[in-house]
Amino acid sequence: MPTRTDIPAYRPDLYSAAAIRDTHPHYVRLRALGPVVWLTKHKVYALPRYEQCKAVLLDDDTFVSGEGVALNPIANRLGQGTTLYSDGDDHARRRALVAHRLTPRALRSLTAAVEEKAAEVVEAAIARRAVDGAEMAMALPLSVVPDLVGWPQEGREHLLRWAGAAFNGLGPFNRQAVRTLPSSLGMMRYARRVVRERSVLEGSMGHDLLCAADQGELLPAECATLMIDYLSPSLDTTISAIASALHLFATHPEQWRLLKEDPGRIPNAVNEVVRYESPIRAFTRTAARDTTIAGHAIPKGSRVLVLYGSANRDALEWEAPDTFDIRRDAARQLGFGQGTHGCAGQGLARLETSAILRALVARVDRIELTGTPEWALNNIIHRYERLPLQFIPA
Repeated sequence: MPTRTDIPAYRPDLYSAAAIRDTHPHYVRLRALGPVVWLTKHKVYALPRYEQCKAVLLDDDTFVSGEGVALNPIANRLGQGTTLYSDGDDHARRRALVAHRLTPRALRSLTAAVEEKAAEVVEAAIARRAVDGAEMAMALPLSVVPDLVGWPQEGREHLLRWAGAAFNGLGPFNRQAVRTLPSSLGMMRYARRVVRERSVLEGSMGHDLLCAADQGELLPAECATLMIDYLSPSLDTTISAIASALHLFATHPEQWRLLKEDPGRIPNAVNEVVRYESPIRAFTRTAARDTTIAGHAIPKGSRVLVLYGSANRDALEWEAPDTFDIRRDAARQLGFGQGTHGCAGQGLARLETSAILRALVARVDRIELTGTPEWALNNIIHRYERLPLQFIPA
């Protein structure tokens, strides 16, 4: 098939404050332009449609992560040594060091504790009646993830700020990235101190990494980057999913009734939430060789931008994509990635989000929005900064 060079261009900045707060109109225009669109502001090939995004994610031989997944060279240099920024055997080696902590069997041992904590979070919210759903969404991940990773009690008060900064740095080097760079570097400095002082929690993922370093399976310097590699995504993406679920069920009461009538829909409801409001906006990949996407020539060394949030609303893949419907089979959503680099912590994210929904279904008659929500200004994470809600008890 002959290649085409007539790739349409898109001039607006997808990472401006206005675009971050209201991204989907941009996605609609990008999808209308075609399967591959050149972003003139960021000098990258954007993939707004589902078919091409999924194909690139599954072809990790052609579209590699080792050159970095960010839109700026500083983050792509600083991120070296992480699972996110590695390919092939190197990626498999790093992932294997912690994978046993995230298997279905390992997560089953956490289920009772997670369910109990979720019930406490929901009961506290009901007692207060008026709550900030964005703040409520933080409670469960903050009580589970740091212990799993082995983060010491000292410094936990900074985790959300640090994690958000780490994601901001993966976009272009814009105002958001510059503003939060000191926090991102602060997280790395603290993680290195934790490794140096061996202050990780006994029996945790961090403890496993230190033992692996002692046995020569990885360098001590890799311990810090790998801890952050799993800590940041496991916090922000799950917080995003929980907060989005709260907002969607508050604004779609008929869907809430369906869930209450049949709690067995909860696993698919989580998929539909992640499809509808993808926690990760986009990551890049680099073409390892001259290739094509949808017949368009992509030269070796080019960056492509996988737009998860746009792919998950693509009308070529989904019927009525802008409708939130928990009856939809949303299992193929791309919000947790696909292939080798599929989110390692997605099982934990599903466990936590499902636990919150189960606790709500059992205790809450309806969820009401009591004010105007506000999206957080973050280059990568799509989550609420403010979400005023009221829970009406059953």
